[in-house]
Amino acid sequence: MRFLARVSSTLGVVDSVTSSVTFGVIYFLTPMLEPMSGEAVWGVRALMTLPFVTAVILISREWYLVREIAYRVKKKPVLLLGIAAASVLITAQLWVFSWAPLNGRAMQVALGYFLLPLVLVVVGRLLYRDRMTWWQWIAAGVALVGVLYELLRVGGVSWETLLVALGYPIYFVLRRSMGMGHIGGMWWEFMGMAPFAVVVTVVAFADGSLLAANSTLWWSAPGIALLAAFALLMYLMASRLLSMSLFGLLSYLEPAMLMVASLLIGESIARTEWFTYGAIWLAVLILIVGGVAEVVQRRTR
Repeated sequence: MRFLARVSSTLGVVDSVTSSVTFGVIYFLTPMLEPMSGEAVWGVRALMTLPFVTAVILISREWYLVREIAYRVKKKPVLLLGIAAASVLITAQLWVFSWAPLNGRAMQVALGYFLLPLVLVVVGRLLYRDRMTWWQWIAAGVALVGVLYELLRVGGVSWETLLVALGYPIYFVLRRSMGMGHIGGMWWEFMGMAPFAVVVTVVAFADGSLLAANSTLWWSAPGIALLAAFALLMYLMASRLLSMSLFGLLSYLEPAMLMVASLLIGESIARTEWFTYGAIWLAVLILIVGGVAEVVQRRTR
């Protein structure tokens, strides 16, 4: 049993790292899709991801989760509003992830992903009374200093950073409150956005101007979308195979990869922004070191 647990953990680490690296590669490759808009990229990605999510559910024999939600909606139709809201929230995240690299705002989105784990720690404490360790309090304080500096420097934090750092926690809280924090809930969310994705994609490609401007789009757009679906699949598999603490620690790799991808596609960090980024990176480092120490301590008990 211990051997199987180790094999499962190893596979989970491989899946998580593969997912993070793949998302970084997608961020780097997205400029290849010009002159597609962020909306068009989102549409193709949504349409390619839905079959992947469906396949994962069927392979794992968890279609009952989809049926369960359908049964609950039938008994309580108001749940449709919650599903629609969750679909809108995740749509916004997928859209900004696709839009940012095409519009020179990749760094701002990457910063949001660095802040996200810290915001989740605070949300967990405030809403669910999760216990915060002393190093989590320090990390949250250091990140807050960086954010306050940015507020004083430019009068605010970019909307892209706020969308990622605050939008995801709202999305997670909503899903948990509805009891749909599983892959069945995700299937309904993608199904909800599918009609809009079809319209956006058809309108974008209808006149043929995109393919005329970039003849590689016929394979690069669906190819990158499939890559995103693969990354999502790896992410879901890792979440099943790893403990929550280890899965959370490995999640810090993704924003690091997004930051590297942002620099590779030509964006840069201004000298006046280094304090903000440095404070947030230091906060993330504190969380990682503290989290690793906690995992090691638990395993040695």
